[in-house]
Amino acid sequence: MERIYFDHSATTPVDREVAKVMLEYMTEKFGNPSSIHSFGRETRKAVEEARNSVATLLGAAANEIFFTSGGTESDNLALKGIAFANRKKGNHIITTAIEHHAILHACEYLEKQGFTVTYLPVDENAMVSVEDVKNAITDKTILISVMFANNEVGTIQPIKEIGQLAKEKKIYFHTDAVQAVGNCHIDVNELNIDVLSLSGHKIYGPKGIGAIYIRKGVKIESTQHGGSQERKLRPGTENVPGIVGLGKAAELARIELDQRISHLTNLRDKLIKGIQEKIPDIKLNGHKEIRLPGNVNISFLYVEGESLLLNLDLKGIAASSGSACTSGSLDPSHVLLAMGLTHEVAHGSLRLSLGRGNTEADINYCLEVLPQILERLRSMSPLNANSKLAANNPCSQCDHH
Repeated sequence: MERIYFDHSATTPVDREVAKVMLEYMTEKFGNPSSIHSFGRETRKAVEEARNSVATLLGAAANEIFFTSGGTESDNLALKGIAFANRKKGNHIITTAIEHHAILHACEYLEKQGFTVTYLPVDENAMVSVEDVKNAITDKTILISVMFANNEVGTIQPIKEIGQLAKEKKIYFHTDAVQAVGNCHIDVNELNIDVLSLSGHKIYGPKGIGAIYIRKGVKIESTQHGGSQERKLRPGTENVPGIVGLGKAAELARIELDQRISHLTNLRDKLIKGIQEKIPDIKLNGHKEIRLPGNVNISFLYVEGESLLLNLDLKGIAASSGSACTSGSLDPSHVLLAMGLTHEVAHGSLRLSLGRGNTEADINYCLEVLPQILERLRSMSPLNANSKLAANNPCSQCDHH
């Protein structure tokens, strides 16, 4: 049986070149970068080279890059670090209703510390309005945080316009770019980004390593305390193998970016078109064009996302669902609900996130087995009678074909 991985938004395989350089710094070059002897100087050099690689990918300066344990830590440092460092200026933060929980839960924490947070709505395509951002700004606003691209439905936000607005209002602008780095062209200066979060394991690097870009001059304070590593902003002995792995992954992402975007966009469009042609009663979630090149998120009426996942897995296809049932919650994705989907439609969502190793043959196989699975599941569904009725009375939330 074929095994096909369509869950690259969750994590990616470590590139062999990345793994090779990491192994070298786990075994032969193991010195502590803070040590002044040759072992330490050797790893310090490697850390700084990796820092430069990440900076180059983002169009930033090397001294604006700080290494963390991943996207979640970077998000927390951005929000809490800026909030606490600037609370004399104001206590208001603007974000959106569809952010990753690393942002949403950090905002909930800050609300308990006396900050106020505005959670902006999105439209049916999961797009936030620049005008809504503008209208939400008060004289107490110190930070705007809007994700670059949504991890579930792939919609890419108007980052440049929001960044320009924040710049004009002299408000810091942070973006969670965990899904966008390595999938989109990003220049922090051109896009007016002050702070940016990224993660290694989303770009064919290792887990447990990430970085935060902080524009020179941004007032931010550390959220943890210890030694003087990372210029005291993120103390603790550096994860050298992870850092050099992230550096190599960033280098490869920069070199291969145009090729990756073209490859993934072609596969994505082929998959979406095939599903729309072969399967009735569906809804494509997210913006039709302004979306991540490898993201396909579709709601299938009259089935549960978990049933789809299990049946796809039995056929060798790994994907994910927009429903949080597997985590012990009966609530569907907060992103899909914020877009206006009903609980029933949201529960039947499926995310297929493609990666650079996927091929047209993978897409063809998926288009072969997915309709069969849907037909079988719908035939057993208690909503099947309603589905037949819906053929004569189409649901406004679905794309009927």
